[in-house]
Amino acid sequence: MHRYSSSHIGFWVSAVVFTACVAAPAQKSKADASLPAPMTFTAAQDQQNMMDQLGIKALRPGPSGNEKAPNHANYDEAKANPYPNVPDALVMNDGQKVTTAKMWWDKRRPEIVEGFERYVYGRVPKDAPKVTWTVTATDKEILGGKPVIAKALVGHVDNSAYPLISVNIRMTLVTPADAKGPVPVLMMFSRSGFPAPNQPSEEELDRINVAMKALLAKQDPSLREVFEQHPAWEPQRPEPFQRPQFNADGDPPSTWELIAAGWGFATLDPSSVQADNAAGLTRGIIGLVNKGQPRTPEDWGALRAWAWGAGRGLDYLETDKAVDAKHVGIEGVSRYGKAALVTMAFDRRFAMVLVGSSGKGGATLLRRNFGEAVESLTGGEYYWMAGNFMKYGASEASFGSRNPGDIPVDSNELIALCAPRLTFISYGIPEKGDAKWLDHQGSFMATVAASPVFTLLGAKGLSGPGVYDDYRTAKMPPVNAGLLGGQLAWRQDDGGHTDAPNMKYFIQWVDGFMSRTASTSGGR
Repeated sequence: MHRYSSSHIGFWVSAVVFTACVAAPAQKSKADASLPAPMTFTAAQDQQNMMDQLGIKALRPGPSGNEKAPNHANYDEAKANPYPNVPDALVMNDGQKVTTAKMWWDKRRPEIVEGFERYVYGRVPKDAPKVTWTVTATDKEILGGKPVIAKALVGHVDNSAYPLISVNIRMTLVTPADAKGPVPVLMMFSRSGFPAPNQPSEEELDRINVAMKALLAKQDPSLREVFEQHPAWEPQRPEPFQRPQFNADGDPPSTWELIAAGWGFATLDPSSVQADNAAGLTRGIIGLVNKGQPRTPEDWGALRAWAWGAGRGLDYLETDKAVDAKHVGIEGVSRYGKAALVTMAFDRRFAMVLVGSSGKGGATLLRRNFGEAVESLTGGEYYWMAGNFMKYGASEASFGSRNPGDIPVDSNELIALCAPRLTFISYGIPEKGDAKWLDHQGSFMATVAASPVFTLLGAKGLSGPGVYDDYRTAKMPPVNAGLLGGQLAWRQDDGGHTDAPNMKYFIQWVDGFMSRTASTSGGR
């Protein structure tokens, strides 16, 4: 006998209702028929197409994460800095030193932005379509013992110029129900959905079950006999009690910590903006803008597309009266840690960022040869970046060969673009799963090298015991010894590939700079 969970039955009923409501498949309009169909490439075909555009005949293979493999990644610190000098964020491309905040904002910052857009992450098209947000449902829930209001949102991207591709951004906003005013919000790159859906009462479940059985029996009359043989069976049952899943460090989940501190949070699903694969580049927001055709070398990659989606989420949050729009942050881990840092760097409306275990393409120096390499990004993960970035993994091309030392910008400058706003770089430890591959030391060096920009702009850079002025000799502080005295912060916790153990420190750190008290933070 087949057993169906309530979710299976719910899906079945939804399918029945959908079938009953749709009389005929949607017909392609004459206008749509005149448009070119979206290109369907495999990842290999898309990569080859970009290599052909760039004149690249061969790419250097990236290293293996398996330390026993012949081509294993380097983990010898003595060999980690083949290109020891990173671009100075406070020196113009023509060699002129940046000495004032005005010079930074007017000249140097735009210069760095141009470098990242052209060579690393790609450009957001000037004609990127507008997004219209709709609240699709509102639920009163309990999260960590606190009453909250959760809103499910869909951001429909205008596809009138190319109706063959639809993009609908999924986001959920959760705020304390008892807040006395607008609250700071941390936007998080993650699956979007209600965190603790309010369940129907027993009486309401009885009504639901009667209706579901009637609907199922109408669709398949033979089910009436099944229901008669199993009169006590119900399609929907009350959700069983589940103990809360605490973090490995014993703390409550990060979302609980945020609500307990009087914050709100928003979960934004990056896959609803752009797929996390190369075959999807002719779909999603990148494909929509390109009308289903392949990218050109300066077009944006997935990291920049996810960051664009976060910006559109912030557009909505700026209109919601429950949100303190001047204090919205962005957070992500691993590839989404990269995306969080890119978001913060390019969109100056975000007030704070928690960058979790981001590695290459995020906070780690591109020039470092330790663990993950530039060749890892120009190979399998090339779709995260602009097409032009592939040049720096080329071993044979019409322009010769290039290496990481040829990249005009580096991650210290990406972190510097966040200045003077609150920027927290977070890592765990390899022993717990935050792999050496991520090059924690390379991220710390980049953070140290970015610090002078924060100082120039009137903020306090990285500060604390053991911090050196020279990134070349800077060594990471001990695990769990955070450098949280300035607007640029670093902390390596004793957890794994997650920023959850650092969340409480992040909240306290930000609250300190916002001067939030117990009365303004929901009684914290």
